Amino acid sequence: MNMSKVVFGFFVLLALTLNFGFFIGEIDNPDHHNVYELFAALVVGLIATVMKLGERSQMSAMLLASSLVVDLHLIAAALVWVIAVHVTDIGLTPAVMATIVSLSGGALLANLLSVVLLTMETAGFNR
Repeated sequence: MNMSKVVFGFFVLLALTLNFGFFIGEIDNPDHHNVYELFAALVVGLIATVMKLGERSQMSAMLLASSLVVDLHLIAAALVWVIAVHVTDIGLTPAVMATIVSLSGGALLANLLSVVLLTMETAGFNR
């Protein structure tokens, strides 16, 4: 068993599950979406992105691209949260929360793509 592949798969799946945990709930209800879960999803997503650097296959390029999309969506969601709460004092209104969760949903789709691509790549190695 290749331990680096296990660690890589772990971070890809953890990024997906953390993002899903943040995303699930009423879209405009701040009580259903924890800021620490968003932060954890962002950090784990960034770690997964760094782990994807340096690979040279076409599949690895797609994995890196999907990971970069995840990072951009989650960074944008975190920025909207920070600006709404700490810069403009608007607070977490239903509209702001819906924007944050929608951005997280885009990241969730890219995370799902990463897992599908990783599964396809793994299935291809067994043949």
